[in-house]
Amino acid sequence: MRELIRAIRVTLVLWGITAIIYPLILLVVGQVAFNSQANGSLITKQGVVVGSVLIGQSFTSEKYFLSRPSATNYSSFAAEYYDPTKADNSSQRTGVSGASNLAPNNSDLLKRGNEKDGFQGVQVEIDRLKKAGIKPIADLVYTSGSSLDPHISEEAARSQVERIAKVRSVNRNQVEMLVAKNTDGRFLGIFGEPGVNVLKLNLALDGL
Repeated sequence: MRELIRAIRVTLVLWGITAIIYPLILLVVGQVAFNSQANGSLITKQGVVVGSVLIGQSFTSEKYFLSRPSATNYSSFAAEYYDPTKADNSSQRTGVSGASNLAPNNSDLLKRGNEKDGFQGVQVEIDRLKKAGIKPIADLVYTSGSSLDPHISEEAARSQVERIAKVRSVNRNQVEMLVAKNTDGRFLGIFGEPGVNVLKLNLALDGL
């Protein structure tokens, strides 16, 4: 009986530490020391949340930098197109991420999605970029592994600088400086490749 009581006591103490005290400490530290990161790294403009630095968005206007295509349309549907009862729409529900898992030679990839859902086939995407005078770099044509990547490569961003400068009637050097300012370097200086955060860059453009 003594051993049983001791075991119950230890269980309750460990439960209190791991289920209550430890989570509360993390919550307090997160909200005090890392408030932005703990709440989704949200970006606000004039007091209104316009997005997160961690989640990509689709930009179609000529005055904005194009972001990377998404296999899940950034986990959202236009209201008139979303029908949660359809099996084909299950991957589009908010919060879902993931690649299409289609090989480069897969015919379905070439006709990926349809225009009303915000998708373009790969060849259509390439033709559209060429027509806009943008080099069809891989990350402007193919989706990322998560399909929610907020970054494009420096090369993809620089290929759009001339078009942006012309449409907005601003100096090309100003746009290039914004690209450099919104480029995230390698993690710890050695891992991965530098990437340009498209949402932050486009917001900076509006601030010119």
